Amino acid sequence: MFSPDDTIVAIATPPGRGGLGVVRISGSDACEVAGRILVRDKPLQPRHATFTRVRASDGDARPVDEVIATWFPAPRSYTGEHVVELSTHGSPIILQQVLKSAIDAGARLARPGEFTLRAFVNGRMDLVQAEAVADLIDAVTPLQARIAFDQLEGTLTAKIAALDARLLDLVARLEASLDFPDEGYHFIAPADTARALDATRSALDTLLADAGFRGADGSFAPSTTPTA
Repeated sequence: MFSPDDTIVAIATPPGRGGLGVVRISGSDACEVAGRILVRDKPLQPRHATFTRVRASDGDARPVDEVIATWFPAPRSYTGEHVVELSTHGSPIILQQVLKSAIDAGARLARPGEFTLRAFVNGRMDLVQAEAVADLIDAVTPLQARIAFDQLEGTLTAKIAALDARLLDLVARLEASLDFPDEGYHFIAPADTARALDATRSALDTLLADAGFRGADGSFAPSTTPTA
């Protein structure tokens, strides 16, 4: 078991060597953890990229690396919590050293997907958008990337919300008609109810028909991924 109140840390860039790597710290104590490992007397300024250095976790006086530190205060961050991102050189050794320094300073190693889980729990995105993050990362064609990005932007969420609002209005009209039968109020006619249900069913059928993906060769195939 782990606590959702823990301050977590992880390497946010893929394995391998590169010019840049990112270590992300998220949680209520993110700034305090960053302050313990950064060679810096002044606190970080919100949303300002700050050039600084990271201390070694073994007490060595020499810094681990030069980094750019950026603090994103809650709730306007990816996770909805305080987030500090450290942009380092992209050596796996350097990234592991920075990660170890943060863990020794009080952070816990994040589990796979935990940053996005916290974004969902804290209301920064809904379930469809959270799933779209994984789809966008795994996209291998431009079309897959576009579809995933549309979902991340809330396109599918907006369509579902519109259908939900349509059904809620229909239920409200039906309940009002049932509550005041003797007063002669008819908030919706039977024919209108049937047409509204048919339109909603048609819209749902369209959404289900579009719920597919294109493979690496660009061909269309129905999605076999279970939906939540």
